[in-house]
Amino acid sequence: MVNSSNITLAGVRRLAGPSVAGSSWRGRGHGLIAAVAGAFTLAQLLVVRPGMGLGWDETVYVSQVSVHAPASFFSAPRARGLSLLAAPVTSWSSSTALLRVYLAVLSGAALFLALRAWRGLFPVRVLALGGFLFASLWVTLFYGPQVMPNYWVAVGALAGTGCFLRAHPDGTDRAALWGLAASAALMAWMRPMDALWTTTPLLVLSVAVRRWRRLALLSALVGGLAVGTAEWIAEAYADYGGLVRRLSEGSRIQGGLGWDIAVADQLRGLAGRSLCRPCTGALPNPAVTAWWFTLPLLAVLAAVVALGARRPARTLVPLACAATAAFPYLFLIGYAAPRFLLPAYALLAIPVADALRHLVTAPDGRWRPLTASLVALGLASHLAVQYTVLHRTVARTTADRQGWSRTAAELHRLGVRPPCLLTGNGAVPIAFYTGCSSASTSGSNANSTDADIARTAQRMPVAYLGTPAGRPPSYTRNWPAHSFHGIRVYIAPRTSPSTAVGGRG
Repeated sequence: MVNSSNITLAGVRRLAGPSVAGSSWRGRGHGLIAAVAGAFTLAQLLVVRPGMGLGWDETVYVSQVSVHAPASFFSAPRARGLSLLAAPVTSWSSSTALLRVYLAVLSGAALFLALRAWRGLFPVRVLALGGFLFASLWVTLFYGPQVMPNYWVAVGALAGTGCFLRAHPDGTDRAALWGLAASAALMAWMRPMDALWTTTPLLVLSVAVRRWRRLALLSALVGGLAVGTAEWIAEAYADYGGLVRRLSEGSRIQGGLGWDIAVADQLRGLAGRSLCRPCTGALPNPAVTAWWFTLPLLAVLAAVVALGARRPARTLVPLACAATAAFPYLFLIGYAAPRFLLPAYALLAIPVADALRHLVTAPDGRWRPLTASLVALGLASHLAVQYTVLHRTVARTTADRQGWSRTAAELHRLGVRPPCLLTGNGAVPIAFYTGCSSASTSGSNANSTDADIARTAQRMPVAYLGTPAGRPPSYTRNWPAHSFHGIRVYIAPRTSPSTAVGGRG
């Protein structure tokens, strides 16, 4: 994380000062963008730290290609792209630290490429400032080194929109066309529905607006989306009973898609809640949410500036994509997670950076000391808040995941070792830490029945994870109980007799 004391008036001027679009990318242009991307990677390693254990969703994605534990149940909304992205490390190593370093470096490289895709559309310093604004958000830094798909959708959206705008006036720009196809594939590879929402404005422009109709442009966009979703669609027919049923099941798991305003939920998540479901409690301190309310104001300013410029599309198109990317997570689901809006933040970053440039410099390029000072002060305060939220979130998350690791160690001590099966509360992540399979008889991860679990207990170690006050299932009637770390664990005897399913629970 960049220290707020380093944000000075001169620093803002260096980033936001006037420059010629498309100038000297081989020298200072590459250097500025590389510096931002390098600082982003370094901040992940220093602040988020490689030692932070894997989270619930991460264990699901990693387990699909892991040497450490069997594959967890893979629910309908998930896509395999993230598992394959992690596979170069997880397929041969169980080191979480190595995986974090790998993803931190990869995410920094991806940010560099995404910003570079905008060369010639905005001045180099605007692109560097936009990258800095996006990379300095606590949610960006927190999820950059994690095995979660939203950051990768974000950089795919940023790169794809830039390539789309570059390829439109020049249909012979093969690099931009290939970049558009690759970016669309990356988004769809990670989260197919997010890719569709994010690229909707690009598809509408390519089909419905005559001056934007370019066969090569549409082919690259649609082709990339098709390649990225091909495996997900094939898996829908192979394992979920068809595409419609997979979409329906995905909607059910997410609580059912329909009009549901989640703006306040997203605000609550800004305080560092990785998942706000159910989302209750007071709103965060206004200092934590101030940037979120400032963002749309700067986006409107960017749109106003763009409408008075010769090339409004370079601003209006990413703003439109940001709006469609954010729409389902603000108005169609009944819960929130800060990471859901990462694609919108990435797409807003460059137009907002351009708006800040117009605030601190006059049309003739002269410096505006008063507004520049206010912007510098605002950025310094913003960085301080982002670092505070990130630090607290990392500390709390690390402690939670260390708890899972301690539970796994205790289960090993009690004889629950691979091959084994865990079920009950928090079984999915704890099973991964223990090296076991996981099973659930209800909820979004349901993949078994009480009878199946009872039969499994006759041939391998099985444990049910409960609470001190909860009632365990009937098949645990004769299982010894153990209490530790705030949980009550029922472990099947090594030679468990067949028991009927029913009775208690």
